Amino acid sequence: MSGGEQKPERYYVGVDVGTGSVRAALVDQSGVLLAFADQPIKKWEPQFNHHEQSSEDIWAACCVVTKKVVQGIDLNQIRGLGFDATCSLVVLDKQFHPLPVNQEGDSHRNVIMWLDHRAVSQVNRINETKHSVLQYVGGVMSVEMQAPKLLWLKENLRETCWDKAGHFFDLPDFLSWKATGVTARSLCSLVCKWTYSAEKGWDDSFWKMIGLEDFVADNYSKIGNQVLPPGASLGNGLTPEAARDLGLLPGIAVAASLIDAHAGGLGVIGADVRGHGLVCEGQPVTSRLAVICGTSSCHMGISKDPIFVPGVWGPYFSAMVPGFWLNEGGQSVTGKLIDHMVQGHAAFPELQVKATARCQSIYAYLNSHLDLIKKAQPVGFLTVDLHVWPDFHGNRSPLADLTLKGMVTGLKLSQDLDDLAILYLATVQAIAEAMAKMSKVGKVVFPRLQDKKYYDKKYQVFLKLVEHQKEYLAIMNDD
Repeated sequence: MSGGEQKPERYYVGVDVGTGSVRAALVDQSGVLLAFADQPIKKWEPQFNHHEQSSEDIWAACCVVTKKVVQGIDLNQIRGLGFDATCSLVVLDKQFHPLPVNQEGDSHRNVIMWLDHRAVSQVNRINETKHSVLQYVGGVMSVEMQAPKLLWLKENLRETCWDKAGHFFDLPDFLSWKATGVTARSLCSLVCKWTYSAEKGWDDSFWKMIGLEDFVADNYSKIGNQVLPPGASLGNGLTPEAARDLGLLPGIAVAASLIDAHAGGLGVIGADVRGHGLVCEGQPVTSRLAVICGTSSCHMGISKDPIFVPGVWGPYFSAMVPGFWLNEGGQSVTGKLIDHMVQGHAAFPELQVKATARCQSIYAYLNSHLDLIKKAQPVGFLTVDLHVWPDFHGNRSPLADLTLKGMVTGLKLSQDLDDLAILYLATVQAIAEAMAKMSKVGKVVFPRLQDKKYYDKKYQVFLKLVEHQKEYLAIMNDD
């Protein structure tokens, strides 16, 4: 270019739909974050283990945050848009209108959330088939995947939902369709949550065996018969209608989507780590383990060849990084569990008042409070008499047992702020113990040598908790 003229800056918008909110980010062509915005989204729990959302509410939140991050930007310089989202199930009729996923017939609530556990009976029957596709989900399908949810809809909402349905989307694919009008699905969603194979496609025998032969009969048009790798450009880009909604220009390139945790995994595993003194510098990407934390936590690693691990999801081919196999362990609702333990404690109102007075988050305050009440020993030793088993919502990995429950041992009658802080610490330790159990394939960060003996004992108690829980269950089920 002549006369010192610089090439115009290029900007990109990423939209991340989590469990409780939607976030948008504006980045430049170097990946530098320039603007960020978030917006809460609605959740319904009409009955225990039923969790629902609204696709219209989620899309409206996407529009709010996108408009915020592009304020003051020349829209002609925005060159791309991408979505990631939780792997929730969106149901639309043949005209793309929402259908109810609930007994109340409320079509506004047309999303079965990823953490919904209503389809326990259905997933048990699916696992009893021992179909070969199950070897690619750790040997046992999770109730949080889409096949059991679809079967539940067929068996429980036949007239109001199933018979009228024209499209079943994973939430990330719903968003890319909403932006482009293209119904193509992403390999990421279909491989990880729907039993699709990047190499072989759909397995007709599986759907027939579990009672969902409907999909085979219509050539999978309702769940996806056009599949693209994550990041592929969709159709002609942003439609005029979607562009108006989002405050962008028509025709901007829109990428095939990713599940939210997998977008984070891609960022971690693909990050340029040069110059930071990290042990993974100069090592192949297959040596990295990504730990993605939010409402749940996920542990992700990629390999050149498939690795089959009981209780660990995958191997999934090209679901996150093209040409590589993905394995994914995880704990369900870990972040939500910490909120549950803290917010349900009698001292929570006092915590809120004191944290607000210091202009701190409740967790920053708890961390500082733990430092105040510790004695000469390290903070972690405060939980010598208090132990937590964290599977309040069943176990995802590596036990793959959704019947497991949470456990707390060592409770006292006192309910002051010290007790709340120590319960919070014990919960975080329990989550960390489970993470360590799943992270042996990667580099594990161990405690200081002088503290290791204590944490080894905590881990033995941790394992005893689940052993005892299974013993209690056997006693209660004994005729």
